[in-house]
This record gives sequence, C-alpha cells and structure tokens, in this order.
Amino acid sequence: MRISLVGLLCVPLVAGAALLRDFVADRSGRTVSLSVFWWGGEKRAQLTEKALELYTARHPGVTFRTTWQGNSGYFDKLSTMAAGGNAADLFQLDDNYLSEYAERNVTLDLTKYVKSGGLDLSRFPPSLAAYGDIGGRTVAVAAAENTPGMIFNRSLLQRLRLPEPTIGMTYPQLLAWATLVTERSGRAVAGTMDPSADYKAFWLWLRSQGKDLYSGNQLGFTADDLTRWFELWDDARGSKVTPTVDLIHEANTGDVTKQLVVTGKAATSFVWANQLPELQKSTKDELGVVAYPGDPKGQWARASMYWAVSRTSRHPDVVVDVIDFLVNDPDAGRILGTERGLSSNVDVRRLVDESLTDPSMKASVAFENTMTPLFGPAPAPPPRGHSRIRSGLLTAAENVQYGKQTPAKAAQDFIAQANRALAG
Repeated sequence: MRISLVGLLCVPLVAGAALLRDFVADRSGRTVSLSVFWWGGEKRAQLTEKALELYTARHPGVTFRTTWQGNSGYFDKLSTMAAGGNAADLFQLDDNYLSEYAERNVTLDLTKYVKSGGLDLSRFPPSLAAYGDIGGRTVAVAAAENTPGMIFNRSLLQRLRLPEPTIGMTYPQLLAWATLVTERSGRAVAGTMDPSADYKAFWLWLRSQGKDLYSGNQLGFTADDLTRWFELWDDARGSKVTPTVDLIHEANTGDVTKQLVVTGKAATSFVWANQLPELQKSTKDELGVVAYPGDPKGQWARASMYWAVSRTSRHPDVVVDVIDFLVNDPDAGRILGTERGLSSNVDVRRLVDESLTDPSMKASVAFENTMTPLFGPAPAPPPRGHSRIRSGLLTAAENVQYGKQTPAKAAQDFIAQANRALAG
C-alpha cells in the first residue's frame, strides 16, 4: 500500500497516527515496541497476551513487551517505575490509586482522544465512562465493569425453605431474613456475613441515605454516621445473626477460599459479583448473587480496573489505539471474556455473554445486566489516600468486632486518621 506524506497529514490525528505507524513499519522495517504492565494471575496473563497478539497480527508494526505479577507488591513496583520516569507505556490501575497517579502527572490526559473519537467510550454505560475522569480530564479507561455482589447459598435456602434475598431489600430486612436462616439452621449457619469492614458496603449504605464516602478531597460522612454503621453490626453479632469474630476476621482477609458462604459458616458473603464463578468452585452447593442491600440507585457502573497510558510514552497515539482495541473490539472481547469483569462496551458484553458456557459465569453476567439500568450517577473516583482509608476502616471495624473499642471510639479514631490520609 502506497501512502503519500501529503495525504497522511490530511487525516485526523488518531487515524493519521495509525497510518503513520503502518507506513513506518512497511517502508523502514522498524516497529513500535510497547511495554505493558498489569497484575493478576496466570489466566489473566494468558488471555491478555493472546489479545495483544491479535493486535500485532492486525498491525505488524506494533509489538509488545509484557510484564505481570500478583497484586501484592504491584503498586510498589509501579511507583518505583513511575518515580524513575520508566512507567510502562500501558499499565493497569484501580480506583485505589487512580487519583494519586493522575495528580502526580504519571498518567496521560486522554480527553482529546475521547473527544476526537479515537478512543470510543460511546458504548460504555455513562457512569462507567465517567468513572475514569479526574478534574474534568479522562485519565484512564475502564478495562471492565464490576459491581459489588452479595453472594448467597441458594441450596441452603432451598433446604431451609426460605426465600432468596432480593435487589432493593434494606439492611433491616436483610437482618430479619438472616435471623430466620440462623434459627432454622439450628444456629449451624449464621444468616449473614458481617460486612462492617467492607468499604464497598459502607459506601453504598451511605449513598442510600443521601451521603457519600467522599465529598471532593474530604470525607462525605461524620463520626456519627460511622458509629451507627458499627452499631448496626455490633447488634447483629450480639444476636448471633453473624458468625463469630474469628470467622469474620478470616473472611476480612479477602481470600476467596475463606469466604463464609463457601466454608458453610454463613449464608452470605459480601464480595464483587465477578467472584461468583471462583466461589462456586469451592462449594458443591449452588450459589446465587444479588445486590448489596439498599436502593440500587446508590450503585453505579464501577471500573473493576483501568487501562492508563504513561505520560512519558514515546508512542501515545499507538497506546491509545491499543486501549480502544482492548475495550471495543469484539474479537478482543471474546478472548478476554470476563476475567477482569464484564466488558466495558455493552455491545461486546452481549457477544461475550453468548459465548459463555459456565453457569456461574453466565449468572454473574446476568446479574450485571440486570443492575446496569438501575444504576445511579457515578461519584467522582476516590481521592488520593483512599487505599489508606480502606485499610483504616478494616482496622477500626475489627477493633469493634473484637471488643477493643466501642463503635463511637473506633469511629472517632478512624475519622482523625482518614483526615490525615486525605491531607497527604
């Protein structure tokens, strides 16, 4: 294919970059080599590399140098790379660190690509597209969508002849239902996990009352709000509606194999909806998924994680084109499946759903599709310091669970520590 440089200069910015990339590869033999860095397991690595190989097959002038590791230590390594100006061209983030990396000017501003159509977010749920914006700038793109999900033991409920939990039930209704589970099981199974340490549950509980976890770069709630949250679960533990504190602590670690809905110690676990297939592998009972209690409008389409471009990348136009491919291309979507969550593009999501065979994976996708039209507007992504606040909430909740502090004292101490984290 012959391309004149005059003609090349007349095409739009992003399309011109793609043509120039091919022209350079065709005429000079040189290639663009991009570095890509993410966290995850071996399956994620295999699928991501397969998708990138497809991109190279379509664009022979672009190759990839991939690096991946487990979640532990990932952000330490990414921080070191960014501090040295050596962040990967394309890297994975989550909302714990999105604001921090944007404020440190590590991530490339993608706004012009979104406005030009070179980075197409038009088939994203609006709140999912908005959840990559910081200060009016698109700083990252949702790699996939995920929603908090309360996983419940469907087989247990059938044995106990009890109804399943429903979308929109309130926390008092959940606790009344959980009391029946506890009683009918002869106290062998607690009705519900205690999610007082789960920032997702607390955040959605706040939103159901017209408040939020954050208000700009400050907390959006008071010590009195957090005290009431802790007291709610303190009373539930006292009534034996939840498991013992040691069992709650095991589940607080986040280990999928120790979630109480699969160890048989509770009828529910509060996790992410896309964890349903992994949880199902750990039990012979059939599991189901429903929304966290509260008005579903308090929820929004959340990025399970993001793709971000390094501001120091020498090939930003190409990297942006790769992101557009990963989130919008049907073939890439089929390869990636639901490993990171549901496809951000609702059309691709539908195609992926049709290709699924795992019943629990299909149930997870069906739940997300049910929730999407019920979502409310997205809040701003969490501010810098969010990861420390999440850790602080876990500590405060466990201090109450173990009786080391009263709900009021734990809430007061948390507020003080959280304000310091937000101050920098």
